Amino acid sequence: MLISAYNPAILGDVLVVVLGADTPTQSTVTKANIVQISNDHQEVIGYNFFGLGAQLGLTNTDRGQVLLSKAQIAFLNQQLSQAGFEPQLMVQQESHFVVGEVLSCDPHPHSDHLHVCQIQVDEAQPLQIVCGAPNIAAGQKVVVAKVGTMMPSGKIIFPSKLRHVESLGMVCSARELALPNAQPRPGILVLPASFSVGAPIDLNNLAQSLKA
Repeated sequence: MLISAYNPAILGDVLVVVLGADTPTQSTVTKANIVQISNDHQEVIGYNFFGLGAQLGLTNTDRGQVLLSKAQIAFLNQQLSQAGFEPQLMVQQESHFVVGEVLSCDPHPHSDHLHVCQIQVDEAQPLQIVCGAPNIAAGQKVVVAKVGTMMPSGKIIFPSKLRHVESLGMVCSARELALPNAQPRPGILVLPASFSVGAPIDLNNLAQSLKA
């Protein structure tokens, strides 16, 4: 997993790279303009890169997750090596937001409002996702945020357990996707049936696609 975020209006010229989940205890090592963050098992879970925005081609208008190119990852690995860290960043090729089809939607065994859903997002095994939306149902096309996604709010999707049931992603509402004119009422965004399972979703163009 590699999630990168850049928000100069809030953090200044800092690229945040997340490689793993937070832990209660963390340690940091600073070399040159890079801070390495490790968990309580001494596994590297992230880096903060300072002052590299211009060299990476990032702009002051960026406001959250950025998808780094192969060239940008190579540049960051070079910076890690020069600072004395082991270069270990790898390009993430697959899209994090994709079209999913709800194959089944069953009541959660330990909840009166959650559902355990099997959702097809590619040719592999369906993802099991626990969802609390009142309008989710089998047969729908939906927006799935896969593990490793950073939501517009900054929330990161990690594997989790909800009431002791594994959940590997999130089915998204229009409000969670920060779509214009999203309604405040609870419920997932249901896509038209014409959307293709597994197709990547560009949040910048999704609202326009729904109008077409």
